[in-house]
Amino acid sequence: MAFCAAVFVFLIAPIVVIVPLSFNVQPYFTFTEGMLRLDPSAYSLRWYRTVVGDPEWVRALFNSLFIGLSATALATALGTLAALGLTHPALPGRSAIMGLLISPMITPVIISAAGMFFFYSNLGLTQTHLGLILAHATLGTPFVVITVTATLSGFDTNLYRAAASLGAGPLRTFRRVVLPLIAPGVISGALFAFATSFDEVVTVLFMGGLEQRTVPRQMWTGIREQISPAILAVATLLIVFSLLFMLSVEWLRRRARAD
Repeated sequence: MAFCAAVFVFLIAPIVVIVPLSFNVQPYFTFTEGMLRLDPSAYSLRWYRTVVGDPEWVRALFNSLFIGLSATALATALGTLAALGLTHPALPGRSAIMGLLISPMITPVIISAAGMFFFYSNLGLTQTHLGLILAHATLGTPFVVITVTATLSGFDTNLYRAAASLGAGPLRTFRRVVLPLIAPGVISGALFAFATSFDEVVTVLFMGGLEQRTVPRQMWTGIREQISPAILAVATLLIVFSLLFMLSVEWLRRRARAD
């Protein structure tokens, strides 16, 4: 028990310490004497107000949401279609194709980012929102493929024949029969794809310009150019987002098990 507690503290403490520091009234990255004494005057929402009122942070948040949601929609569509094809019994070379599809998840991000930079630069898509959406969709698709494939592994293929015998076409069968049953896997994959896009900074460094700065890119710039506790406020908000993300995935996992 003590060993588990020590490992837990080792993993969580560096993250948790960010939260109280984000409420520091002083522009420091350390605990002041007032904070250690739990003096209410030593705590403030100053840096959260700074983030909300700063046009650069607002633009970065808009870019993260726009790029993340767009890349998630594209990755979810492509990943679901790929998973449906991979589970077809007549598909040859299934293992090789699966390895190829999940390769962006295995390849170091800096290698993928460099490759996408040279590829999309020839198409004139660097420093554009479309280029970043395509790049993030490439990184997020493997997560959708894995989760949907795992969900389809327990799918009863007799439902295809039953729907066909009742006159339903392939599209209607997918929309009315298959999609409702694999929805937890699709949503889980979409959440992972969105988290991957929202957290990505290396690809943005390679392909993004000033107008494509996302929240992680803005944090990177703030750390390099000006050390401000506003970064800690944003980090705290991202921690809250991560907790909500994990709770959502756990809820979907339990729902899929119940079904």
